[in-house]
Amino acid sequence: MGEWGDWLLSREAIAVVSVLIYALLCWFFIYRRRQPSSSSDLAADSWLLAYASQGGQAQMLAERMLSEWQASGQAAQMVPLNQLDTKRLAGCGRAFFIVSTYGEGESPDNGTRFLSRLRGFDLSGLEYALLALGDRRYRFFCRFGLMVNQALAGAGARALFDPVTVDAMDDGDLRHWQQSLADATSLQAPDWVTPAYQNWTLAHRECLNPNSPGAPAFYLRLSAPAEQLNWQAGDIAEIGPRHPEARVDAWLSAGGHEGDTPVTLEAVSAPLREHLSRRQLPESPAQMAHLDATALLQALPLLPHREYSIASIPTSGKLDLLVRQWRMEDGSYGLGSGWLTQHAALGNPLEVRIRSNPNFAAPDPRYPLILIGNGTGMAGLRAHLQARADIQAADNWLLFGERTRACDAFFAEEISRWQTQGVLQRVDWVFSRDAALGEPRYVQDLLRPAAEMLRQWVDRGAAIYVCGSLAGMAGATHHVLGELFGEQRLLALTEQGRYRRDVY
Repeated sequence: MGEWGDWLLSREAIAVVSVLIYALLCWFFIYRRRQPSSSSDLAADSWLLAYASQGGQAQMLAERMLSEWQASGQAAQMVPLNQLDTKRLAGCGRAFFIVSTYGEGESPDNGTRFLSRLRGFDLSGLEYALLALGDRRYRFFCRFGLMVNQALAGAGARALFDPVTVDAMDDGDLRHWQQSLADATSLQAPDWVTPAYQNWTLAHRECLNPNSPGAPAFYLRLSAPAEQLNWQAGDIAEIGPRHPEARVDAWLSAGGHEGDTPVTLEAVSAPLREHLSRRQLPESPAQMAHLDATALLQALPLLPHREYSIASIPTSGKLDLLVRQWRMEDGSYGLGSGWLTQHAALGNPLEVRIRSNPNFAAPDPRYPLILIGNGTGMAGLRAHLQARADIQAADNWLLFGERTRACDAFFAEEISRWQTQGVLQRVDWVFSRDAALGEPRYVQDLLRPAAEMLRQWVDRGAAIYVCGSLAGMAGATHHVLGELFGEQRLLALTEQGRYRRDVY
């Protein structure tokens, strides 16, 4: 074998080769750990978080969400869009997308191949939510994100809620995404920024549908100084909820804390009980019994806000809400609705901040407006009708559904007055529980019989605004509108801002 061959068989050579192999394996595993998780790495029970990012913002948001989920013990993994295998996507069950638009409507470099992979692929077993980042100064706002949403829907995937678009990393838009995520999933959704609420006064509260077969719906009126009356039709009120006093006292007692202990936190001085009413309370208070009052509060995050469509415009001098009261399986009230409809005292302050909602902003008043909704979706529709009446913009058509005419015809007198005044040219009501015989009818069932007139209104430039529940009404309405106008025309109306939805 010669000297070279003899050396290869020597102990020294074997030792050198072993060290080289070990170093190579170390480098490989370190390198692999530094790479973003590929779809083949995803465990079957993980939440999948996919992102497409050019300047790093979408990736930063995805990393923050991943960190929060993993810290709470939730299995989750993150992958760039281009590395997402469609077979794994089809099998994961639920996925979340954070997608930037680059330049004039282009895809980021790490998302360029994704759309082509979806062609002809069946994703009917997938539920998803999508956050689209963009900048309204550019012509094609959030175009790539919306293209991803359209492709996912076209492949049969079901959206947990409408895509949320974010203009220049706007805090309000990001909070809307977090709240939508919390409403649709079991994931906690802390605010992106520390809440900066204003104090409004709860001036009036009234159940609008006593004896209804559905859950109670409450009309709330909030008052504030004139300088705070600043919003537009379609905007959202973010409410800082609180736990009822009885729940806080029971939690304090179980943890051995004294509720009257004065605490100053972030320049706010109040009893421990009041501070805790705004914070998330873990199920096992005894585990935190060793903490003093200040440390206890610092360990507990603030309650996430709750969002409600504003049902009035500023010239009315008040902020109106229409809130459905929800009960949990154990009979307790939902956090936000329970606070507003049951626990908050009349005359006391409520913590409120206004979020602009450009995706549901008022259309051009020179053209007709078709308003479609159900339930507490009447809130957003009513604000638009008030705005149209305020500037004497006629050519408005309302199609609305609820359970019974006797109990659930929200704001019927006001709507009748608008008809008399010529603000509303046409009103179609439908009440699902009033059907004496046959199948119940819903909002979407109003559309086909009115198809010809709907087409005439749209041909005259009408916008279509939908407000209400995503499950049932909004999806069925979208399906019927797609049949009546064709998917391509409905997409064109969306791109023109003439088909808008505020659904939840």
